[in-house]
Amino acid sequence: MRRPDVRTIFKFYGVAWAYLIGFVVTEVVCSLLSPGELNAFTVWASTSVHNLRYDPAGSLVVSAFVTQGYWVAWPFLIALPLFGANKVLGNWRTALVCAAGQVIGTLVSEGIVGYRVSHGLLPGADRFLIDVGPSYVVVSAVAVALLYGSWLARAAAALDLLLLVVVGDIFGGLSQLAVSAVGHTTALAIGVIGGSILLWQLRRTPALGVENLARLSMSADLPGAAGAGGPGAPGPEPTGPRPAGPG
Repeated sequence: MRRPDVRTIFKFYGVAWAYLIGFVVTEVVCSLLSPGELNAFTVWASTSVHNLRYDPAGSLVVSAFVTQGYWVAWPFLIALPLFGANKVLGNWRTALVCAAGQVIGTLVSEGIVGYRVSHGLLPGADRFLIDVGPSYVVVSAVAVALLYGSWLARAAAALDLLLLVVVGDIFGGLSQLAVSAVGHTTALAIGVIGGSILLWQLRRTPALGVENLARLSMSADLPGAAGAGGPGAPGPEPTGPRPAGPG
């Protein structure tokens, strides 16, 4: 039996491996920090209303690699759905769906907080809430793997979602517009909608290629079409010696 090529595995699951390795490396580095340094780093990485106003790009990216607890469990929770989604969509589409889930889930949930704070419905301190973790990325991948993955990918995604709901309580407080619940609901919806659109586009691309080839073949058969041997095309110029003229 032919053993799988390691380079091929990394190539076709590039996004899943890159995110998983990036998360583990970040958490190992965080474990080496002092409590004060770790707290300062977490506050800086948080996608709070304050940070989104003054450093949106940095917080949106870094917060997806930082967690406040149970970081040993997160690599498994990341791997369960992300490899299945990566197999379905390929690399750049998986990255796009997961990034959209992270960004839109954060902007919607923290946008609601900002609105409520500005209208006196929440205390001003809520502009500095700690909001970090990979769960928006994970939930977006869960939606794709659960809908379109193989039976094994669907089982892994279902287990992942069950753990996040039962143990992580990711939808707790949705009726009160809690940040985590709103963000996870939005990220899940982005995974469903974005994953469906990108998968439709992926499946339609080969069909478009076949249609284009058929059009080119038909145009080559039309009279006067450019191409060797086509009707109406000029024949090759004689290359032999020309007969001598009179005199």
